[in-house]
Amino acid sequence: MRTLLSTPVRAVLPRRSRVAAAFRRGLWWGVLSLTGGVERRGRLPRGGCVVVANHSSHADTAALLAALDARHSPAIGAAADYWFASPWRRRICRRLAAGFPVRRGGGGMEDLLTMAGELRAGRAVVLFPEGTRAKDGSLGTFHRGALVLAEEAGVPVVPVGIAGTDRLLPKHGRLRSSLVRVTIGEPLPSAVSPEEARDAVVALHARTVAEPLKDSATRRRVAAVVTSRWGVPLAFCWAFAEALSWPLMPELLLGVVCVAVPRAALKMSLGALAGSLAGGLLALQLASAGVHVPAPLTTDRMRAEVRHELAVEGASAVRHQPWNGIPFKVYGAEAGRADVPALDWLTASATARGSRTLTVGFAFAGFGLLLRRHRRRYGRYLALLGGGFAAGLSLIVHGWS
Repeated sequence: MRTLLSTPVRAVLPRRSRVAAAFRRGLWWGVLSLTGGVERRGRLPRGGCVVVANHSSHADTAALLAALDARHSPAIGAAADYWFASPWRRRICRRLAAGFPVRRGGGGMEDLLTMAGELRAGRAVVLFPEGTRAKDGSLGTFHRGALVLAEEAGVPVVPVGIAGTDRLLPKHGRLRSSLVRVTIGEPLPSAVSPEEARDAVVALHARTVAEPLKDSATRRRVAAVVTSRWGVPLAFCWAFAEALSWPLMPELLLGVVCVAVPRAALKMSLGALAGSLAGGLLALQLASAGVHVPAPLTTDRMRAEVRHELAVEGASAVRHQPWNGIPFKVYGAEAGRADVPALDWLTASATARGSRTLTVGFAFAGFGLLLRRHRRRYGRYLALLGGGFAAGLSLIVHGWS
């Protein structure tokens, strides 16, 4: 007859552990989204498992914490001689990465076996069997520790391939923008050999690296123009024309180009700002000379409001332009008719237009980074942007009619 002592009891991960894992997953997903995005293919099996992955960057830990399910409450094996060498590193590693120390100079197997109970409770233990970061992207020899732990706990080994982290945060390099992709393979039995586990990770890593990014042909064409010698002149001419007569704001152009090529946000924003200032100064000079330049989609009420602001505040009245919807060309022309000094006008408009143009450019660049993995939908984004701009412009014109 079976006694109560012989009946296996399945442990359950504490709720606090799962909540902390969900927080870490959200944190690192948000960080990686800002640096280029993160994608996942595949899922971990139910129950505990030992995850083995390639290792080329400190960002590998963030990638796995962002990609693995919080219900597994993943714990990361970290080098004790580095991540636990000082109190502040130890706190960062434990709280932000759920790290546990693994000695590399002897005693590491004992450290690993302490996690056997966590595995039986349903936790995922993440290990980098190479023991250190690879320098050239190739995988080194796998140590047996991860496999011994899986066999001791009676859980499967799950191979994972990570791509993009070596570009995002290279070994001894600086942080750069890069899409990170994580591919989770099929579980392997706990009795798998180190060579078989390494071969599975190598195959997943190669497949992940070789998988082409789905992209929009329209985005590629826009990117080709932006990154060519015509990119900045295009932004300058667009903004210059808008400051004189052209009805489409340079912010629309920034919404197109900065999402397509986020890294070009600064130079395109500065080009647009220079064009706005040059066009606004010319508009002032023409108006002061009595030359009337056509200004479509503007109204008499807009001009009356600007004349009132200029009479009260002088050149500094242009500070209202980023918020009230009145086109910049109206301010430039009315400033000329009010005989506002050119230098005062240039100084005031540089502050007002500079803050708006740079803020809009960087905001669209950030949006472009968040949507990097959805580049194939760039055409739809342009349609939404155009529709939203048309609706907003109609509301502004109607409101000032």
